[in-house]
Amino acid sequence: MFLPVFAATEDEINHLLNFVASTDCQYERNGIMHDNQEAVEHIKKKYAYFSDDIQSTEDFIKYSATKSSWSGKDYKIHCANKVPMQSREWLLIELQTYRASQQ
Repeated sequence: MFLPVFAATEDEINHLLNFVASTDCQYERNGIMHDNQEAVEHIKKKYAYFSDDIQSTEDFIKYSATKSSWSGKDYKIHCANKVPMQSREWLLIELQTYRASQQ
């Protein structure tokens, strides 16, 4: 029973990592802008570090891609012609879109 849930979560996490990797948006961490590849590398490092705490895709977002463990500042996403938004919100919107497409 746990395997399908884990497999679905793994698929969702991989989708979000690919989503970040393919974006033209800038990822702001602690006031410094990072491109998509730097963002993915950082998120993957945090994912590995917090892997024992991650039971869902929402946990992945919370622990790996929401805010700095060091400063506590939220990560922000800067996309052309859009108001910057918190990475948590940005990723949750994409997760919702992905889940809807899988039904």
